[in-house]
Amino acid sequence: MAKLNVGKTVGTLGDYLREQRSQARLSLRQLAELTGVSNPYLSQIERGLRKPSAEVLQQLAKALRISAETLYVRAGILDLDDEGERSVQTAVLADAAITERQKQVLLDIYESFRRESDVPGGN
Repeated sequence: MAKLNVGKTVGTLGDYLREQRSQARLSLRQLAELTGVSNPYLSQIERGLRKPSAEVLQQLAKALRISAETLYVRAGILDLDDEGERSVQTAVLADAAITERQKQVLLDIYESFRRESDVPGGN
């Protein structure tokens, strides 16, 4: 018998999205229509076969009425370790004026500066 992951026991992004979709009483097709993301792609995300971009995560968060930041953390895009770091990452990821590639480069540079300074909080 399969065991359902509920609440805090949800481990993967796909499991979490499936749970949120279920709580919102949405089918995959309905969620696909709300987000503009294809049904097969959403299914692959839920099964852990695909890693969605920050843009797709934003669309999912909006449709499911949950925090995009929560999805970024579950997807491994954001860390929970530092409030200041999260605000920088969130701002970069939310900027619609730059491409996904540019966002990733900015975050990589930011992380390298933080490691180089070796000072908590990046000061």
